[in-house]
Amino acid sequence: MKRNPLILFFIAVLVTAMLFAGLRIARRNRASGPAKGQLMGNLAPDFELPALDGKNLKLSGLRGKAVLLNFWATYCEPCKVEMPWFVELQKEYGPQGFQIVGVANDDASTEDIAKFAKEMGVNYPIVIGKDSVSDTYNISVLPTTFFLDRDGKLIGREFGLRSRGVFVDDIKQALRQGQAVQARK
Repeated sequence: MKRNPLILFFIAVLVTAMLFAGLRIARRNRASGPAKGQLMGNLAPDFELPALDGKNLKLSGLRGKAVLLNFWATYCEPCKVEMPWFVELQKEYGPQGFQIVGVANDDASTEDIAKFAKEMGVNYPIVIGKDSVSDTYNISVLPTTFFLDRDGKLIGREFGLRSRGVFVDDIKQALRQGQAVQARK
């Protein structure tokens, strides 16, 4: 079978252009996003979003607890891997003043998100995300997880799927920093 060199050249140029564009976007996101550090060490940007239970959840209302803030979506396969871990971690660390909040960064209906959460056995609040919140946190990868100390300061973040052990380490750090806060009160 003879291949047309012009077609092969066109495909090579197209692939090169796509790679170049992807690298530029990734660099721009890294330069302007949380990796640059604008959010880390500062109070987490507050939001109030509707939760699946019908009430609104205000992030600042969780002050006094260490918080894992997870941006996810129903179509996100790595998110489906993390969620059972989060269920276990909420059970294990919740009594110590720890709270997980899931932010559904999804175009699915509220009913579909609620059904998905029920099927996954989610035991922590799920709120329906808004583009303005995702933009504030510069969410470009799902899942993205932030860790807040008891004062509401962002002390850590994880992009993409990480091991359960990484989350445990981040949670323990948030709780340790929170214990110092509790001792001052």
